[in-house]
Amino acid sequence: MNLAKLFELQRQLDEHIEKEHPRKPGEDRLAKKILALFVELGELANEWRGFKFWSNDQEPRTGGECSCDDGYIDVYMGHGVVEQDICPRCEGMGELPNTLLEEYVDALHFILSIGLELNIDPKITGIYECPNVLEQLNSVFEDVAHFWSSVNEDWGYEAQVEFYIEIFRGFKALGRMLGFTWEQIEEAYIRKNAVNHQRQESGY
Repeated sequence: MNLAKLFELQRQLDEHIEKEHPRKPGEDRLAKKILALFVELGELANEWRGFKFWSNDQEPRTGGECSCDDGYIDVYMGHGVVEQDICPRCEGMGELPNTLLEEYVDALHFILSIGLELNIDPKITGIYECPNVLEQLNSVFEDVAHFWSSVNEDWGYEAQVEFYIEIFRGFKALGRMLGFTWEQIEEAYIRKNAVNHQRQESGY
């Protein structure tokens, strides 16, 4: 795992964002990044789907062939006329994206960005792993909540670093529990990082 490389890529992206969207006087950007991390973790859980006890569809969204089969769906018009339309799920590719991995690296972007705010040493080692994905997700949410409290209530820099490292260790374990290798995560992160740079260039 080359965390130093990912932190550097994130630093470059953060600088690009700061250039396009300078901080306003009094803006608490760290608080916004923490909230964004909560949101991305929620989106990750939504793509995992394993908590949706009210649904028969609890399979993680990890890609594969689209049910449309060929990238198109039949659109039934009046009098039984059928037209072909591009499938909105796979966008005509016939293959569904691994949105579970995409949401994981979206969350990783904010974890790295928060680490840069704290000047974290990228040499973070170790993981902690709960018995299952449900508990792991809840544990990571809890770690982020503890981290937010340490920032919001000013528990001091050492406490903030301690809770941040717990987030990272738990999140790293979560990736493995979801079936991702670090190589897959790194490749997906680099792809999304490039997309995020392009978005800044296009006035996103």
